[in-house]
Amino acid sequence: METVDVLVTRTSPDVPLPAYALPGDAGADLTTRVDVELAPGERATVPTGISIALPDGFAAFVHPRSGLASRSGVTIVNAPGTVDAGYRGEISVTLLNTDSSQPVRLSAGDRIAQLVIQRVEHARFLEAQELPGSARGAGGFGSTGLSS
Repeated sequence: METVDVLVTRTSPDVPLPAYALPGDAGADLTTRVDVELAPGERATVPTGISIALPDGFAAFVHPRSGLASRSGVTIVNAPGTVDAGYRGEISVTLLNTDSSQPVRLSAGDRIAQLVIQRVEHARFLEAQELPGSARGAGGFGSTGLSS
């Protein structure tokens, strides 16, 4: 497995660095640096206390934690959130409590998201009069699951 060096700063020494829970994991855990309570259906932008410097050609993607989603119904509103290589501010995560009746309490240090680092390519967008055909064509949402 290849590795890439990512510089990290923390808002305070007690904020944990992003860390992989197990060898081979794609996402490194991010934690909340504040206590937060989400009422049913409520969302909040939660700071992680982490800022990163990615090398050019890379981006970080903030993904929901599956355990938090299955246990508490907490997800990320704009998942995956994108952290561009040039961004140097604190990473924050907009959490949403999808449970219709139970509030969710998170304490500083609780794992709230996963950070996936990926190599990205820049595209050169070329205007065309028409696009070449494909097996799918212009079929949109759900079109491959429909039977004729």
